[in-house]
Amino acid sequence: MDNQLLEVRNLKQYFPVKVGFFKTIPLKAVDDVSFSISQGETLGLVGESGCGKTTVGRTLLQLYKPTGGEVLFDGVKIDEHNIREYRKDMQIVFQDPYSSLNPRMTVSDIIGEPLDIHKLYSSRAERQDRIRELMSLVGLNTEHASRYAHEFSGGQRQRIGIARALAVDPKFIVCDEPVSALDVSIQAQIINTFEDLQKKLGITYLFIAHDLLVVHHISNRIAVMYLGKIVEISSADEINNNPMHPYTVSLMSAVPIPDPKIARERKRIMLEGDVPSPLNVPSGCAFRTRCRYATEQCARECPALADRGNGHQVACWNV
Repeated sequence: MDNQLLEVRNLKQYFPVKVGFFKTIPLKAVDDVSFSISQGETLGLVGESGCGKTTVGRTLLQLYKPTGGEVLFDGVKIDEHNIREYRKDMQIVFQDPYSSLNPRMTVSDIIGEPLDIHKLYSSRAERQDRIRELMSLVGLNTEHASRYAHEFSGGQRQRIGIARALAVDPKFIVCDEPVSALDVSIQAQIINTFEDLQKKLGITYLFIAHDLLVVHHISNRIAVMYLGKIVEISSADEINNNPMHPYTVSLMSAVPIPDPKIARERKRIMLEGDVPSPLNVPSGCAFRTRCRYATEQCARECPALADRGNGHQVACWNV
């Protein structure tokens, strides 16, 4: 996978928060994040709630204006001036399939709206044919095109959201926790839909989630976030079999194992303390306040991602 489609360089997203009548301080939701995704690849982005995963996805799509850094798509820098022409290539599937769909619009209108905005049909019949094609592609009954979102189950609503994202033939889709609001049995169906679409259409994914089993299943590589920063990134199998950062090791120890014998022998690593506030990030390594291996150097300097072999990058002084 040498054909690099998306490159994120030193991305920052700070939100001003009022702490008095005249004073504001920055909430560092995303702080100096860099990664790249190759054409046809799936990069999984994992971490605790509030670590900045969703903000990364929305910022690189310019749904939030970045505080700093660059996003390059096919070698072109994306900004507020040219993002409209790249909307067709970069789409998003939202976490909540119900709140992301307009309850006043039929399924046909929801899926057809991107076609209307980008004028991707020459006749009404061509528009309807395309809508039926998209519904069939994601496993929806084309006879239900005139129904409304509230008439469908959670999994069917998410399929509507996927069909809407596919309407403009995107090259890249941000999947923002697309299965976290669904039942486990439905999660598997939606994951299989994403995989089938990638095989058929060659789509590239940034798959945001907090379920490590799901992410390991669908991803080629995994990036682990903690408090606005990426602390480890490598292939999915490498992260699963050989986690290096203390935070990743703790996350992996919590993943359930179906074999009860192995599960009993494995030691669960419990993290002490709470996640620090992004309004008051600790000096040096943000994870040091919860890390059993923290040293004075961890308090003085923030470690950068460094290659530990085979493309396995870790941001830790003690690895």
